[in-house]
Amino acid sequence: MQRRYRVVIAKPGLDGHDRGAKVIARALRDAGFEVIYTGLHQTPEQVVETALQEDADAVGLSLLSGAHMTLFPRILDLLRERGLEDVLVFGGGIIPEADIPGLKEIGVAALFTPGTPLATIDQWLESALDEREAQLTG
Repeated sequence: MQRRYRVVIAKPGLDGHDRGAKVIARALRDAGFEVIYTGLHQTPEQVVETALQEDADAVGLSLLSGAHMTLFPRILDLLRERGLEDVLVFGGGIIPEADIPGLKEIGVAALFTPGTPLATIDQWLESALDEREAQLTG
């Protein structure tokens, strides 16, 4: 890891199940990331405001509610509007395989479904942020 990256883990929408998000937050913290967990029932505006205020390098979205095709695009749009297009967005939860290509096409860097090993997620995130850092600095 080139430096200690700041990652916001968010639960947008009305989904009330946050066990997976907490597991990911803890795994990323244990892997050396600085993690900010937003808590449940966040609006897209709140998620983006947290990313801005916390100077986040990445935002991880956890969705189990089926609203991923609405919430992911809205958060990406708001990040762009606020000048945060360099913030890496990734996600996980119950996301049908058929929806993954469309989400990646609009700018979601990666999606992790249930059963993905935690080490896979933290290694991917470290690699993706190191690569982004290298592009931004030189």
